[in-house]
Amino acid sequence: MARLARLCVTNQKGGVGKTTVAITLAGALSQRNRNVLFVDLDPQGNGTEGLGLTDAYDAAPPTLFDALVDDSSVSFDELVWHHDEMDVLPSNIDMTAAEASLLQLDDGERRLAKLLDTADYGYDYVIVDCPPHLGMLTDNALYAAPNLVIPALAESTSKRSLELLFDYTRAFEMEHDVQIDAKSLVVNRIENTGEATEMLEWFEEAVPDVPTFEVRKRVALQRAFSSGRSIFAADEEIDMCERFRAVAASLDEEFSTTEMTV
Repeated sequence: MARLARLCVTNQKGGVGKTTVAITLAGALSQRNRNVLFVDLDPQGNGTEGLGLTDAYDAAPPTLFDALVDDSSVSFDELVWHHDEMDVLPSNIDMTAAEASLLQLDDGERRLAKLLDTADYGYDYVIVDCPPHLGMLTDNALYAAPNLVIPALAESTSKRSLELLFDYTRAFEMEHDVQIDAKSLVVNRIENTGEATEMLEWFEEAVPDVPTFEVRKRVALQRAFSSGRSIFAADEEIDMCERFRAVAASLDEEFSTTEMTV
């Protein structure tokens, strides 16, 4: 890896398997010997739970919330938790108050970027798992990690959710003078239906310049999540591992040969 890559895993539509995609991608990159920092920006803490760090969610301050709201009071070292596959900035129950608190700050959408700028630990990738809605926390992710990995379902509802996401990011670019690029579209939990076939064709036409990866529904991915690991650290190998290895390889190629925006 030649450059730090900051990735924002986002889709404001809930139920698309966003966190599972984020964790599995982090695991695939870790398997490629990449040094990964996973940031759980979702107040629900699903990523924190899926990495087996439930104690962190209920931990006493200082937490990620404190670092975002009062960026002078907390150091990165106080926040990072270690996992066998990656370092983690876990979410915390206090994050439920983050949206309202960040809205009161003049630079509220830049706080995560400021925190990550202090994390000089040789990371190859920072993966930010967003909440399933648009707002100040997602704004923080877009500003700090303007390279999108978009999980979506092969269902007609994905059309509207992608349109909303791209409209939102275009407005964000103009308002904050940043460039946001979609790097990967992960069509998740695909089943053998006519609607899925039609949607795969639609994705190809709608976002022809974004690498698209098809992930079939596999219960093993949920089992790995429940065990606090990615599928790559679990005891079983499934066919979809190759799909996520392909996503990781695509990102490695992208960020080792092109200039990064962070």
